[in-house]
Amino acid sequence: MSDGEDGDVSERLAAVWANDVTKLVVLVGGILALYVGAGTLLDYGVRQQLNSIGLLVFYVAVFAMLALALNLHWGYTGLFNIGVIGFMAIGIYVTAVLSKSATVTEPAAGSIGGFGLPLWLGIIGGVLAAAVFGALVALPALRLRADYFAIVTVGVSEIVRFTLLESSLQQMQVFGYFIGLGGGSGLILDFDITDGLLDAVGVADPYATLTDSLGTTLGLGGNPKPVFDGLYYGAFLLVFLVLFYVLLRRVGNSPFGRVLKAIREDEEATKSLGKDTNRFKIKSFTIGCALMGLAGILFYAEQGAITPNAFRPRITFFVWIALIIGGAGSNTGSVMGGAIFAAFLFRGPLFLKNVIQESFDIEAVSTFGQAVSPLISGLNPVPMLAYAVDNLAQLQLVIMGLTLIYLMHNRPEGLLGHRQEPAACVPLTGLSRSDTVAAPPTETDGGVASNGGDGDE
Repeated sequence: MSDGEDGDVSERLAAVWANDVTKLVVLVGGILALYVGAGTLLDYGVRQQLNSIGLLVFYVAVFAMLALALNLHWGYTGLFNIGVIGFMAIGIYVTAVLSKSATVTEPAAGSIGGFGLPLWLGIIGGVLAAAVFGALVALPALRLRADYFAIVTVGVSEIVRFTLLESSLQQMQVFGYFIGLGGGSGLILDFDITDGLLDAVGVADPYATLTDSLGTTLGLGGNPKPVFDGLYYGAFLLVFLVLFYVLLRRVGNSPFGRVLKAIREDEEATKSLGKDTNRFKIKSFTIGCALMGLAGILFYAEQGAITPNAFRPRITFFVWIALIIGGAGSNTGSVMGGAIFAAFLFRGPLFLKNVIQESFDIEAVSTFGQAVSPLISGLNPVPMLAYAVDNLAQLQLVIMGLTLIYLMHNRPEGLLGHRQEPAACVPLTGLSRSDTVAAPPTETDGGVASNGGDGDE
């Protein structure tokens, strides 16, 4: 091959690699390969490998969706929302109340019904409830400075959780139906998104036959359907992740999105151009809350039950870490941050612990004192390392904190780095000076050339 052909191939490969989507595909593929390799080290059978992959894809998809929704608030508009989990809770609880089986006679103790609506209507209701609640929060709160706005959002999130714990709302009668929020006991979810979708498209029976056949072929043992359900639901969430990405990319490239970015950079300058910044911020916050509500529905709907204690602020901070890893303002970075967080910080410590304990014969000590004593007296670090490995799950938050500190000091712009945002959604190259002079003036839409956006947007 000649030098010229080598150069052309290198340029084409460089152009392909310059596309952030290529980096995203390589990252996800590498994570899956790493988990399969780790499963091989742990002597996982086919069933365990498939379960591990399904669970990994699930967490990658949900954290990436939540990071995308938060990116609309913080990355695009500069809204400091630390109440993500509250809008997730509203989404899934409203869906549960609307879609649970209807009960018109007082049910037995601990059994709480709903309105019995079709699941798709319940999901729409949950998303709309999260959006309306977000708008109601935004109306007064957006008059506050960023730090006070953050306090309001986390306070609202906790108000939602304590409302769900309220015993007086555990069961009530509304329009002749016995419904409720379940109080501290939570709600049993008697619906299934995956089975509901299979029934809706009329392939439930062929799917059951296919899973039995594949289960026998792969040697999965009895009842292989849950294994394939995990993979199927993970793929289902990936479809929603793509829809989230496409929606937010189009929003970012639209005049509406460019005004949001202008508000983020300098709200006073944006106001001087005649833009009603409060109206734009309310719209942005409402859309983001709706997406968080939908992500909450998809996150919890397959778990069989929900309780208020599942909606503590911890999940909100997990989503913030994912966004910071990828880079605020970048949709592709948000997805990559969600994938890295789910694989290495959320699921990674448990996997690493299992791999180390399987690969090395280390006898862990039971107390911190037994681990520290040899280190102080004889400079022997092995007991401390063994103790740390044995308690990696408990050290998960410490690892996340150290990672966050490192990123803020060394890579505050995120994984993909700063990107120049185009001021227009159409390419301006190739226009002659006469074309630009002759072109009629257009209304300023707030597009700005600034750091922090997607390279592919």
